[in-house]
Amino acid sequence: MKITRLETCEVMPVNMDGVKDASKQVPIGIADGTPNFSICVFTIQPGGHTPHHSHDSEHLNYILEGSGEVLEGDRARPITSGDYILVKPQEKHQYRNTGAIPLKFMCMVPKEYE
Repeated sequence: MKITRLETCEVMPVNMDGVKDASKQVPIGIADGTPNFSICVFTIQPGGHTPHHSHDSEHLNYILEGSGEVLEGDRARPITSGDYILVKPQEKHQYRNTGAIPLKFMCMVPKEYE
């Protein structure tokens, strides 16, 4: 069993094409011996975004802090703290921080996507 707190997790910049002002933390992941899933937390600074991309597996997201929008294909949908989001396999998406404070969200994925 592992119990941890986000503030104790290393903050790593997200270095991918199409990313602006985003970082990632992994409170539970491969290094902990997780057999199937990892939990990543992404923080996007105001005006920042993730790449506009898709994956072979679903992603389960929960907005912890802030507000912004998620592109569902090319359609922008507003998101805010407390929202749950299901991104289905092959669904093109992008998270954008349109707010004044950092947008922070949890992403539960198969460990291979960590």
